[in-house]
Amino acid sequence: MRRILLCALIAMLAVTFKASAAESFKIGAIRTEGLQRITEGTVLNYLPLKVGDTLDTRSARQAIRALFATGFFRDVDLYRDGNTLVIRVVERPAISDITISGNKAIKEEDLRKGLRDIGITEGEIYNQQKLDIVEQELTHQYYDRGKYSVKVKVVSTPLERNRVAVDIDIDEGKTAKIKHINVVGNKTFVDETLIDEWESGTTGWLSWWTDNDQYSREKLGGDLETLRSYYMDRGYLQFNLESAQVSITPDRKKIAITANVKEGDVFKITGVDISGDLVLPKEDLLQLVEVKDGDTFSRKLVEKSADNITAVLANIGYAFANVTPVPEIDSDNKTVSLTFFVDPGSRVYVRRVEFFGNYKTRDQVLRREMRQFEGAWFSQAAVERSRVRLQRLGFFKDVNVETPKVPGTDDQVDIQVTVEERPAGQFQTGFGYSQTSGLIFSGQIRQNNFLGSGKQVTAGVNVSDIYKTLSFGYLNPYYTEDGVSRGFNLSYSTFNQSSANISDYNTEQASLGVVFGIPVSEVDYFRFGGNIDRTKINTGPETPQDILDFLAANGNQYTTYRISSDLVHDTRNSYFNPTAGNLQRVGLEFAVPGSNVEYYKVNMQTENYWPLTDTYTFSMGGQLGYGDGYGKTTGLPFFENFYAGGPRSVRGYKDNTLGPRDQFNNPIGGSIKLTGSAELLFPVPFLGQVADSRMSWFVDFGQVYNGVDNFDLNNLRYTTGIGATWQAPVGPITISVAYPLNDKPGDETETIQFVFGNLF
Repeated sequence: MRRILLCALIAMLAVTFKASAAESFKIGAIRTEGLQRITEGTVLNYLPLKVGDTLDTRSARQAIRALFATGFFRDVDLYRDGNTLVIRVVERPAISDITISGNKAIKEEDLRKGLRDIGITEGEIYNQQKLDIVEQELTHQYYDRGKYSVKVKVVSTPLERNRVAVDIDIDEGKTAKIKHINVVGNKTFVDETLIDEWESGTTGWLSWWTDNDQYSREKLGGDLETLRSYYMDRGYLQFNLESAQVSITPDRKKIAITANVKEGDVFKITGVDISGDLVLPKEDLLQLVEVKDGDTFSRKLVEKSADNITAVLANIGYAFANVTPVPEIDSDNKTVSLTFFVDPGSRVYVRRVEFFGNYKTRDQVLRREMRQFEGAWFSQAAVERSRVRLQRLGFFKDVNVETPKVPGTDDQVDIQVTVEERPAGQFQTGFGYSQTSGLIFSGQIRQNNFLGSGKQVTAGVNVSDIYKTLSFGYLNPYYTEDGVSRGFNLSYSTFNQSSANISDYNTEQASLGVVFGIPVSEVDYFRFGGNIDRTKINTGPETPQDILDFLAANGNQYTTYRISSDLVHDTRNSYFNPTAGNLQRVGLEFAVPGSNVEYYKVNMQTENYWPLTDTYTFSMGGQLGYGDGYGKTTGLPFFENFYAGGPRSVRGYKDNTLGPRDQFNNPIGGSIKLTGSAELLFPVPFLGQVADSRMSWFVDFGQVYNGVDNFDLNNLRYTTGIGATWQAPVGPITISVAYPLNDKPGDETETIQFVFGNLF
């Protein structure tokens, strides 16, 4: 077909050339005919002729070729009208619109981006050859995703005014399933062991979720590299993946994968050395090498050793250091000696720190969190610490840091920080629901980043079946330039404990407080403050005798002067959904002498996160609380008791129901609380990595005790289940499905628990 078109074009040009040759003349003027969308100036710009030139066979041929080469025209003729050169054209149609249907595996925006990259979009000139390419490329893309029965049909429909509508209809078909995976040539390890770490797999009972049995070329490429790494990390230095075949059944529904390997022999390391421009003492660098003389060769440890050295050099300014492991192989003795060659490059300092994407947040709010400074030597550790500090502010969905070289230099870089801001939320009203509190109404003015200053201002009201709260808060995280914070809080609340699964009484409390925070180090800070509380206790018909006796001895209205302090160690990498690091907190609350009641409370909290993969995280944490009275107050006042149970502590038990009970069998709390949890955190199925949402499989435990004499770990309650969290615009949403593992008669369990909306 292309040959026929080419011959026709040559013939047409030949006819035109003959006419031109017979009518050679000096061009006095140039006129165009047939233009609709293309301007005459565009034609003249591409035309290799001008007034005053002589038109002959050669120049006519060049002119026609030049105009055809623009792709704007499907026909071009040259005519003579006296001394005027007439250019008569027929424009190619323009693409009016493009519709895509039937696509599921590939998003429409991705398809349209691919079309734009090759010049197919609304308003562009229609080109059938490009559409043929689209059909072929789309088919190949679906093949790469294992959809071998895909059918792509591109239809062009002529429209009025020389336009064309393009319809791309895709019938994806079903993804071919992997039915067999074979490894040929393996002698040391069986197929199951080698394939166990692959992302691809044959159909199993979880394949509907993991899609591991759906073939894709990209996934197979990663699996083959996993196979290579498995051998190389176990000493098989000369391992070779000789070939990999993918065969498909005639119905294009089933796939078999065969990997042919040659294992080779296991190699031992006989020596380790470091050479090059070391910058640092060789002895110090050798401490960073994780392979030793006599070890079995491991590519993973060799690469990690090189990374360790690179990281240390990057922390003292050598941002572009290269550390290359050079092996010397002795095939006869099955040994290898390693030399790490160090090329530090030039020592680099930071020219400029720039911020992008902070449309609301002021530069100074970001700059004060930076630990990499302008004019200082580059430090990778300082750059990473800066990124984590910005992420933990909670103002940004994402923080990305790049370190491009300054053009024309080899010893300068710029730090470019790009952030994606979260909505600050100037005013929120909404409803929530929890199974204990019932329907919750909240109205809140909240600015975690007030006017982009980094200051936090809140004012709100919460109303539910069991409590009502009016509150105001202010916090300046940089009250001083050294990072000392100062905050104020004012609140009034009423709390009906009996509706919250607690003994029959209710409280009214007004509180005024101030708090200061003092940074001790990059990851440690000390916080202390003072509060004045005014508390009133109202009893009910089932108020237990212990509470009545306490009120008879101390009255039902209390003014308490509280001081509190916390020492916090926090290395978590994110404010909302951390995946690495830990939080340790020890707090003391003390009602000073002169208060109507005198007591103290100690709280200890720990959270630890370990990334298992890019998407899975394991976490463990716990809380221990203890309180007691002193001076004129015997024991911890009942209205300061600890409680456990519910979606915020031990899931699977009703709120506040664990621990001691009164004579009416209502929970009364205790002076000791112990709770903890272990969780496997993972993305929401089918949604993948979505910001501010994830699921977990958890094991919770906890109990409340009345006094040290009653503390008994055998009374701990355990639950397990599945949980999900989402930081929605209206507030956090949490839901869990939990099953108690050792509940006792009288325990109040609850399988499904959820909370929706802000609780403050």
